[in-house]
Amino acid sequence: MRHLKTATAALACAFALIPAGVAAAGSGPAPAPTARTSAAAVTTAPSADGNPASLRARAAGVCSDAYQIGSTGYIKRGGVTAASVKQFYSPSCGKNYGYVWVWDSFRSAVGDYDVTSAVYSYSRDAVLGQHSWTNTNSQEFWSSGTSTVSECTAGSGTVRAAGDPAPIGGFSSKRC
Repeated sequence: MRHLKTATAALACAFALIPAGVAAAGSGPAPAPTARTSAAAVTTAPSADGNPASLRARAAGVCSDAYQIGSTGYIKRGGVTAASVKQFYSPSCGKNYGYVWVWDSFRSAVGDYDVTSAVYSYSRDAVLGQHSWTNTNSQEFWSSGTSTVSECTAGSGTVRAAGDPAPIGGFSSKRC
């Protein structure tokens, strides 16, 4: 009987430590300013999640408080994921940014490739802030900031492997 009470108490403590739910980045309301500060924000390393403090982000003029909005989109080549596409928003700069992260599996399979990263405005039916790279094997790509905060937008990106006749593209979710 004593062992049963001990086991029940231990099990109750274990369940108390399990979180009640899981949140996905960019799927709900904006995170509180303190919640946006993470280990990724204090390093300059590139990240699949998108690091606005990375060297490439800073070179593109991404504001340091940018965070992902909406859900991630994917670029698929032959049914296999080649890259992720995200949209970021900076409250302090009032700008949106497109972000493309090329997956290791694509990079190792194709060698050099071309990439674009931009923000698509549904309101203007236009691709804005686009940057393009050719014959690269880098992994992280940021668009310029766009003044589209009051518009419906999505992050937009393309990749084209050397020898492919046309690029393939993807979009993050639409945000208004």
